[in-house]
Formats: sequence, C-alpha cells, structure tokens
Amino acid sequence: MKHRIVVLGAGYAGAYTAGTLARRLSPADTEITVVNAEPDFVQRLRLHQLAAGQEIEAPKLTDVFAGTGIRLRLARVTAVDPERQVVAVADADGGGEIGYDTLLYALGSHGADHGLPGVAEHAFDVASRPSALRLRERLDGLSGRGEGGSVLVVGDGLTGIETATEIAESRPGLSVALVARGELGARLSAGARGHLRRACDRLGVTVLEYTEVEAVEAARVLCADGTALASDATVWTAGFAVGPIAAAGLEVTEDGRIIVDRTMRSVSHPNVYAVGDSAHAVGDNGRPLPMSCASAGYTGMQATAAIVGRLTGRKVPNTKLEYPGNHISLGRRDGILQMVDDEGLAKPKYVGGRKAARIKAGILKMSLWANSHPTFGLPKRKHRLAAAAPVPVAPDASAEKAVA
Repeated sequence: MKHRIVVLGAGYAGAYTAGTLARRLSPADTEITVVNAEPDFVQRLRLHQLAAGQEIEAPKLTDVFAGTGIRLRLARVTAVDPERQVVAVADADGGGEIGYDTLLYALGSHGADHGLPGVAEHAFDVASRPSALRLRERLDGLSGRGEGGSVLVVGDGLTGIETATEIAESRPGLSVALVARGELGARLSAGARGHLRRACDRLGVTVLEYTEVEAVEAARVLCADGTALASDATVWTAGFAVGPIAAAGLEVTEDGRIIVDRTMRSVSHPNVYAVGDSAHAVGDNGRPLPMSCASAGYTGMQATAAIVGRLTGRKVPNTKLEYPGNHISLGRRDGILQMVDDEGLAKPKYVGGRKAARIKAGILKMSLWANSHPTFGLPKRKHRLAAAAPVPVAPDASAEKAVA
C-alpha cells in the first residue's frame, strides 16, 4: 500500500508544501491528498484590497495542482483523530473520513473576537474571502447612497492599518477611522511611525489612539471610557485565532496552536506536522514565530525537508526559521518596510513611500506565482521511501481522483 500524506488547507503554507512533496517523493510509494474548503487559492494578504473593491486573482486549485498527481478534496475539515489516523470532513455529499499515514496540518487562522459582545453579530472582517466579499458588499451599499458613510476599523496591527488605508484610498467618499489600543504603529521605528501618521493624514484616516472597545452594536461601537463611536460598517481586525479542531487530540498551546519541535513535527504525535498559523514554532531567535505569510513559508520549508528526510531515510536538515520584518501597504502607492532584529524589535531604518509599495507588490506577485506553480524549479528526481509504507487504518475512498 502507498504511504498516504494528507495536507489540510491549501493556503500559503499548505499549497506550496503539498506541491513540493509531490515533486520530491515518488508516486510509486506515496499518495498525496489536499483537503480545502474552497476551490480557489486565496491571496489572504490581499483580502483588504478585495474588500475595498479591487479585483484580486484567485487561481483554481485544480489548475494549481494540475500535473502534480495531487488529489484534491473540496471539503471542510470537521475533526482530526490522531489515534485512529483519520480526518473527518463535510461536503455537499455528506462528507466522510480520510485516512492518513502522515498528516500536514495547515488550516491557518481566522479573526479573533476575544469574546467581546456584538463582534460576531455586527462586525465585518477580512480574514477570509467570503467575509471580505461581505464587507465589500456593505461598502458598495454605503458608497451608493450618495451621502457617504462611516467606517470604523478596530485594531491597529498590520491588518488594521492596511485595511483602513486601503478603504480610505479606494473609497474617498467614506469617512474612515482607525481605533488603536495604544500608540499608532507602536512596534515600528520612530521614523516609520511618523511615515504612517503622515499617510493616515494624507488619506483622511482619523486615528483614535489609546481607545479600548468593549462592545459592537449595529450602528456604533462602545468604548471603555464610555464613548460611543458611530459606525455604518465596523471592521474587526483585532487579532487572529486558530480553530479548535487540533485541540481534540494533539498537544496545543492555550490559544490552540499545535506545539511542534524544530522540524515542525507534533510533540505528541510524530506522524503529524503543523505549518503556518496553526503551528506554535520557535524561531532561530528563541521566540515563537508570529502568524504571518513569512512564517508560513519558513515552517513549510522545514516541514517538507523533515517529511522527505524521514520517509526516505535521509538526514533531516534544519532549515532557516526567522522573521525578518514587516511589509505594510498604505494603499496602492505607499508603504512601509520595517526590518526587525533578533529580539523582534524594529531596527532604526525603514523604507517608505512608492519604493516600499513596489517591493510589497513584488513580494505578493512572487508569492502568488510560487503558490500557483508549486513544483517549479524543484529537483526532478523523485525519491523512493526507505521502507514499506504502513497498512492504512481505513480505505481512502473519500479522496478525489488525482488532478490531471
């Protein structure tokens, strides 16, 4: 029987890792299945642009995996049973179970409401394509009224900053405000903070610093100091969280991320690997890697090297695990590139303006191309497994046919 590798999630971490494994491992010994809820590759780093009204490319996963031999299963993961080595999925046909010998968990994260009243019911977010499109529809409605409207972005992390500035630039008829719990851009260098503030002033974004939100209502936001902020569309960008699926059987942190060793292997179940936002991975600087596209790339490369090495009897290398810095877009013609040191603190120098915007656009374009061509440039030699694959726990009848 072939060794069954199942990859959960086809985002930045899952899609490229699956493609790399398909190129490195012989199909005579292995069978790779990717499970994803949506049929398209979602450029999550550009969902704030989609919400603002721009058209964002979303390649079909059938095209992404064409010619790789990867089996694509369009379904939502509902549970993982690491003891039985099966994944439960749900789809239009009722779903079922998929057995695995090696599991790569790359389901990513979603917006975190932190249990605040009204967020789930009244706020919008840009954490997924459906939610970004929902916000876009709301903004279209506000713009179509002819009398403007107010948009309140809660959260001054990278997502909040990019969302507020993108909406302000793309929809100048709307009034945009950004709510920050502390100083705007507190984790940036002094120069970058000044650049960010000037960008907000130029785009007409009102910044409300040292403001803590306690509840969200349909047409306003209630703050801890008793202030009520009117809002026709409240966008919640105050952090991300992972789903509870992994917590059912794997060892996880308090926030639900899978605890992995240096090679991205679960510390509780050695045939399970985690990458991207789902993994609690410690970087080369001794600090946990943040949830980010960069972390997805580095953890994905390490997991791939580890899986190939262990299955083929080769030495498992330690690849680079680092977080070099932040790339922040401020609309389409401005941006900030802020590098960080080994302690994760901002370095004094930064790159801003059109140059930073072009670099960020180039990174996004390269990332899309790499994920749309997951096997390009990899060694053509496919390695055989070192030993016979274990007998599957259950038949893998629920996997789709290999993509042609």
